[in-house]
Amino acid sequence: MNWTLPTPDAYWVTSPTPTNGRLLAGEYPSAKDPAAATAKLARYLDSGVTFFLDLTEAGEYHLRPYAAEIQQMAVARSLEVTHRRMPIPDMGTPPAADMIAILDTIDTALSQGETVYVHCFGGIGRTGTVIGCWLARHGLPGKQALAQIAAWRAGTPDGQRPSPETAAQRQMVINWTG
Repeated sequence: MNWTLPTPDAYWVTSPTPTNGRLLAGEYPSAKDPAAATAKLARYLDSGVTFFLDLTEAGEYHLRPYAAEIQQMAVARSLEVTHRRMPIPDMGTPPAADMIAILDTIDTALSQGETVYVHCFGGIGRTGTVIGCWLARHGLPGKQALAQIAAWRAGTPDGQRPSPETAAQRQMVINWTG
């Protein structure tokens, strides 16, 4: 298995160890410049990502959509790749039912042996919230989940910034029981 990070802003979620698949988290996997976008997306495929869980809202920050391009790249490599958008407003937290649906999506994909990449725009707020709640769902108390995310992110360029980003996002992780 390839454990190479596709970008310096990504991190592997290694504990608890997913049963079948692998879980990766970080920033938006594309770029404004088409050539840079293609190169960046290729690194995710090179790292084995087969399921992109996109927490951004359509049109957010004028981000360059990548779902069609990643599908074309996957076909050219004889791979099957899934892109699923489950948006959370930037700096926000989702309703509990939406978070449960997001976590169920991750767990289902992992149980099917997928390598799941969870991302928002910067990979800090919404992504950290989802990863923290996923860790809590799998037995790590919320405050420990936050500490674990900080440890994984320590070597990233934005590692000094708290993840999740807002007090409400961190509180959601601390209180999560679903």
